[in-house]
Amino acid sequence: MPLLDESALPRDCPPTVPVVIIGNGPSGICLSYLLSGYTPYLDPAAMHPNPILYHKLQEAKHLPITEQNLEYLCEGLEGRSGNPVAVLFDTLLHPNADLGFEFPPVLLWRLEKHHHIPHLVLGKATPGGAWHAMEGSMLTISLGTWMELPGVNYRDITPGKRRSMTNDRATPEEISSYYKNYVKLMGLQKNFIDNTYVTSVQKLHRGQDSNLGKENGTENGSKNGQMNGTENGFDGTEDSHNGRENGFSNGFQNGTENGCGRGNTGEEENRRKRGIEGVRENGIPQGLLQGLWEVRGYQQLQDDTHIPFCLFAENIVLATGAYDSPARLGVEGEDLPYVFHSVRDLGVAVNRNGNLGPASDPVLVVGAGLSAADAVLCAYNHSISVLHAFRKRADDPSLIFKQLPKTLYPEYHKVYHMMCSQTHSAPHIANCGVNPAVPSASSALFPDYTSFPEHCVLSFQPDMRCILRGSNGVLRAFKVSMVLVLIGTYPNLFFLKEQGQYLGLDPSRPISCRQNPVDINPYTFECSAEPGLFAMGPLVGDNFVRFLKGGALGIASCLLKRLKQMKKKGKLIADKGGCGRVGRGDRGGGGFV
Repeated sequence: MPLLDESALPRDCPPTVPVVIIGNGPSGICLSYLLSGYTPYLDPAAMHPNPILYHKLQEAKHLPITEQNLEYLCEGLEGRSGNPVAVLFDTLLHPNADLGFEFPPVLLWRLEKHHHIPHLVLGKATPGGAWHAMEGSMLTISLGTWMELPGVNYRDITPGKRRSMTNDRATPEEISSYYKNYVKLMGLQKNFIDNTYVTSVQKLHRGQDSNLGKENGTENGSKNGQMNGTENGFDGTEDSHNGRENGFSNGFQNGTENGCGRGNTGEEENRRKRGIEGVRENGIPQGLLQGLWEVRGYQQLQDDTHIPFCLFAENIVLATGAYDSPARLGVEGEDLPYVFHSVRDLGVAVNRNGNLGPASDPVLVVGAGLSAADAVLCAYNHSISVLHAFRKRADDPSLIFKQLPKTLYPEYHKVYHMMCSQTHSAPHIANCGVNPAVPSASSALFPDYTSFPEHCVLSFQPDMRCILRGSNGVLRAFKVSMVLVLIGTYPNLFFLKEQGQYLGLDPSRPISCRQNPVDINPYTFECSAEPGLFAMGPLVGDNFVRFLKGGALGIASCLLKRLKQMKKKGKLIADKGGCGRVGRGDRGGGGFV
């Protein structure tokens, strides 16, 4: 829905949004579910197979899980995530799943309005995130039931889709449809703003606020209605916004008209001041501006019109995933038109263009992960010859295929078998200049697939020849029809200071879900380097939907505890660890101002 469409926007929210979630994939959807008042309790009729955890849950069975001590509940639990709350939430939703059991969840969900926290979820497309862009013929790594979100059984929405008793995996098309339907079924649509692109997120500081106060004089009155006091401004109930006629819609409009108009660089500071002043006029006291987040971007409408927006938030949640920017080799010719970085491009070439088929030159796939295996399978199933180059040995124990059971993932083990058994063993090619000799398929290559272990790409040539270098330094060249470089992805956090690099475990390196995830408090998912900023999902190392839901539990629990503290004391005193351990540097929490 358009950000500026007053009739479409909820009218009971203040111009400063308590929580803005950037990303509308399963991470953002699950967090929206919890922030909308859906509250998890221990089901009185359920018994968890872990007796120690079950005893702990019984100790406070009258309390929702979000109000309990998550660190205490997490003690002693082990699982396939490095984040303890992710392991906790997974075992509550899928007890003993890794042992092959399919026990029912031990949670009972209740919709409680007093646990509702107003929020917005900003996404580039419809709810579902990157799942809409994945190749539809593949099967997910996880079982379909592991992809589901709380409250809606995956099989209830996709009846008759179960493939076998031992292999209940799903296609990306089925999963993306499930997530879209989930948002509708749970009544979350009002929280989601589709087709929005965030271009800037930055924190306002006290210096900015005081300078604006000096320049503009005292605070303006309640032009569009003032909030009913600091302690009620974040209540989330309709009564907390009485006297506000069109505050939320006007807040977006004022923020956009005053703060996001496009002009020259010299007007940037004036636009920012006008944007902050516009928020003041909509009922935000001057003293509360310190610590707010300013979010800028644009919304793309159906006619390709871009409408800029500007809003303010008390908390920001990064749920962007880690698939925005493909990793690159950084070699000569990587920008040539026949070199791609997505499996989807192979599907397009096969299905639409018609110029790629059994008679074509081979497709070169670079990489040894599951995306590379998907590309190999796609080409192989269309009778297209494949050259497969990767840096590791074929028997390297760290390869992902070693971790996948053969009964569940037969197609990936088929690729792995070919990687080991159909390796290139032809003599090297002496001439590797611009026009190197090319070996004949009969003497050097297998007709359908040939692997090149311990090889790296030296360059891509304009005449569609690729030069590979083996571990012994031998160069080999091949003419190809297409290249797919599938060596991983990175999150694109360009809208943050330093592109978010300062948030990582190692601030000197870019954020990477495997090598350098965002440094967070393990129980609240708040960034150690930035109070009031949270991260979840692949950004903190949880690549599977099974585990990224734990981030939603940790963040919702933290925010609800802070809200409860704020209501009790009339304002929020700096957090001293009430939501979990304080992160790096023993800094206090941030959040509700």
